[in-house]
Amino acid sequence: MGDLQPRAGVHFPRSTGEFQSWFATDADCLDFLDWLRWPSGFACPECGHGGGWAVADGRYKCAACGKRTSVTAGTLFDRRRTPLTVWFTACWMFAAQKGGVSALSLQRSLEIGSYPTAWAMLHRLRSVLVRPGRDRLSGTVEVDETFIGGEEAGLRGGRARGKKSLVGVAVEVRQPRGYGRCRMEILPDASAGSLHAFLTRHVEPGATVITDGWMGYHGIAGLGYAHVRRSQRAARARGEDPGKLLPGVHRVASLAKRWLLGTHQGSVEDRHLQSYLNEFCFRFNRRRSRSRGLVFYRVLELAVSPPPSPRRSHPPRRPGEASRRASSGHGRPGPGEPLTWHSPVS
Repeated sequence: MGDLQPRAGVHFPRSTGEFQSWFATDADCLDFLDWLRWPSGFACPECGHGGGWAVADGRYKCAACGKRTSVTAGTLFDRRRTPLTVWFTACWMFAAQKGGVSALSLQRSLEIGSYPTAWAMLHRLRSVLVRPGRDRLSGTVEVDETFIGGEEAGLRGGRARGKKSLVGVAVEVRQPRGYGRCRMEILPDASAGSLHAFLTRHVEPGATVITDGWMGYHGIAGLGYAHVRRSQRAARARGEDPGKLLPGVHRVASLAKRWLLGTHQGSVEDRHLQSYLNEFCFRFNRRRSRSRGLVFYRVLELAVSPPPSPRRSHPPRRPGEASRRASSGHGRPGPGEPLTWHSPVS
């Protein structure tokens, strides 16, 4: 969306009532997706040309290459049989509740025919929550690992995997207090190769990285990080609590486990765990958002983001301006504005 600063009541609804009035029909939802995907005007995803017009079948036709493209093509909503109004309500419930929503709750609230359908909708929403090219963590970052999974008898402590999943956790430490963003990722093991790769994917070089004394973190200074080691053995020798050496990652890991047990009753399969961790990080990183409507806006923004087009030539437009619904004469104007007829995009 470029440099656009979304405003409540203009770019996203402020309340459930406003949400219902904005998105009463599939056409309303489609108009909003049109503006959200192409805020500067239609740009062909095939050739990148900025210009085209709406044709009778409801798609856009590129003025340069002639390719026809629908608003939902290549997005989360592509080839979905579920009405857009249902998808939008699911997105609103997903975003409006701080702890998220379970598939069972979604099924009951929206009267979806089956539990697998509701679960699949939420799973597809989770699949878009990681923005390609997002900024890595910076500043002072705590890094550690934890195990996530059910209780398993016969295992001692340490880094013995068993049937649980080993998860890398990184969190920014703010001064004088508090925490910033976090990242969580399933690791194949606790070797130096796995931990170094986790760091380079999620932490910006030049950051100060705080870890425990595990040998897998040796050598990260050579990757461009300022490495601060906090030894659990030394802490015990001083009579200190080793659990307080890395309070940030321990708090994030604890919150993630509590969230999985609370919202999802702990019923998360190993093969889907990463998508749930992505959702937790998405929520944690937006925990200070002043408006849940803005979170809804961000979810939809990610849902309609195909690979970036090489060219954007039109100035930004607001919702309802130069609507795609030129063929039918219907378009969703900005909030508080009357429905108007729109000419084809030029």
